[in-house]
Amino acid sequence: MGRERLAPSGSPRRFADDAARIWATGFDPGEVRRGSVRRGQAELLAIGGCLATREEFSAARAAAECGAWTAAMRLPGSFLTVVRDRTGLRIAGDRAGTVTVYWIPVREGVLWATAAAPLAAFAEVEPNPAVLLGAFTVRGVDVLAADSYFHAVRRVPPGNALILAPGRQPRTEALPVPSAVTSFEEGVPAVRETIAAAVGRRATNAGPISSDLSGGVDSGTVTSLAAARGPLLAVTYTDARMGEQDDMRYAERIAHDHPQITHVTIDGTRAGVQHFDGLQDPAVLPFTDTPSFTLGLLAIKAAQFGPATAHGSRAHLTGRGGDDVLDAVPAMVVDQYRAGHRREALRRTAAFARTRRAALWPVLGQAARTQRTLYPQALAALADTINAGSGRTAQSGPATSAAQMLTWCGSSAATTWLTRAGRAAVADLVTARAQTAPPDTAPGALHERLALELMGDGHATFDQISRQQWGLPVHAPLLDNLVVDACHAIPGYARTQPGDFKPLARAAFAGHVPDYLLHRRTKTAFTSSLFAGLRTNAPALRRILGRSLLAQAGLLDVSKALASLGSAARGEPAPLAALHALIVTELWLATLPTARTMWWEQTTAHVQEVAP
Repeated sequence: MGRERLAPSGSPRRFADDAARIWATGFDPGEVRRGSVRRGQAELLAIGGCLATREEFSAARAAAECGAWTAAMRLPGSFLTVVRDRTGLRIAGDRAGTVTVYWIPVREGVLWATAAAPLAAFAEVEPNPAVLLGAFTVRGVDVLAADSYFHAVRRVPPGNALILAPGRQPRTEALPVPSAVTSFEEGVPAVRETIAAAVGRRATNAGPISSDLSGGVDSGTVTSLAAARGPLLAVTYTDARMGEQDDMRYAERIAHDHPQITHVTIDGTRAGVQHFDGLQDPAVLPFTDTPSFTLGLLAIKAAQFGPATAHGSRAHLTGRGGDDVLDAVPAMVVDQYRAGHRREALRRTAAFARTRRAALWPVLGQAARTQRTLYPQALAALADTINAGSGRTAQSGPATSAAQMLTWCGSSAATTWLTRAGRAAVADLVTARAQTAPPDTAPGALHERLALELMGDGHATFDQISRQQWGLPVHAPLLDNLVVDACHAIPGYARTQPGDFKPLARAAFAGHVPDYLLHRRTKTAFTSSLFAGLRTNAPALRRILGRSLLAQAGLLDVSKALASLGSAARGEPAPLAALHALIVTELWLATLPTARTMWWEQTTAHVQEVAP
């Protein structure tokens, strides 16, 4: 006899078997793959951008049948993986966090999903203000860790799996990654192979496709590799300020040199779009599971995706993630010193200071302090600084910023916007992270992981918005599991050289990507366009901050945030990234659907439901 249960509201049920019911509500039918199932055998589900061939998929299912269930997490692409066998259920997202797993305990066991908001509505819990504030006030801190943006909703950290076994408590388990550290020269073939496959399989299988073509190394590489497989539409966005840079010249040359490319240019100035347009009415904005920077670019993306949707594109490729896999964070010099390459680390640190036009001794001194300090100690000191409200936040200037790039952690200028209660909430969160942080953490590896996960989350919300607004899935091949593994198998300090720009891309794709692109040394900053959009839309942004829910909760001194907004609108130095984050966080809170009925409906079920 069936019982009344809650199921995702309005969701088509794609799977049903004797052990679990899984609803897929955020994926297209073609993005759901299921291994053949016979009674007593292991079952494999891949939901999302799984690029495995039929043979690769079958081999992974067979490996799971033999107990090697992690083989399923080593398939190409970025997707949700579910493995079920006699011993239980194993669920994992991807390493970059473009697909993340969340869970809550329920009476029948565990309810899990790839979105936290529906679980928060089910459990009737509120957003976690410490996490919301920490996301834009501290750096070098794993703000989320095993938490989410909601109280009581647990997050499976990227690179881990949720293990559900009968009669045992739910647990997370780190997934194995290639343990062999390789040299630059030895790692190049794997980088080339995995990136070429990540782009090529999408270009071959998706149907009509489009791509970003900014003129940079990352988007240019992805577009060139895709064009080698077939025709595509490449879209370049520019405006009056960006037009003063050399992006457009590179984009036009790439398009000219690839007959398969149809090139379209969108001029934001002529189209009348810029940063922070269209935010006047939060009620009509798309909702994402986490606060999304893409909201500040909504009008720009609508103009950019217009040609792609008119083209009938089934997938839009981007170069997101290139800085995270083809480049490295500055703090890797400390890891290099720790790995025993001390002379080379000192040489690299000196070169880094020169490229940043910073005095050498402050940079060397900070590198030495970071080397001598354990991560938990650095976090505890940061918590004390935030609690005291001493105002020791990020400063401007090349020497200071260069040295700060080599620190474990710190607070941003946005910390000064917080009230005493807001500072206490963030300090408590940092203290909690200090109590659980492994003392053997390396600063470069930490910063690399946090940057990767930040990019993964940003891509995930971008994809969510694009699917909602334009019906167009967005892909980031450089964030795929196997790509990350191949690139990160080369230590960060070996992937790059100070003064050089992405030598790994040049080594991997010489002969496959235009040589002039791989030797590009410039990188366009979008600061002037961001300032212009912020200045034009300052009245709407003031209204958003004037209705601040964080301020109403007593956590934010909105007058200080408005003062920073005013400085930015006048073109004065201001924490632009933190302002952008605060604005989209307030919009997220204002549009958050928390009622159970927004997400769940009664249904008759014979077994426990599990919802992605």
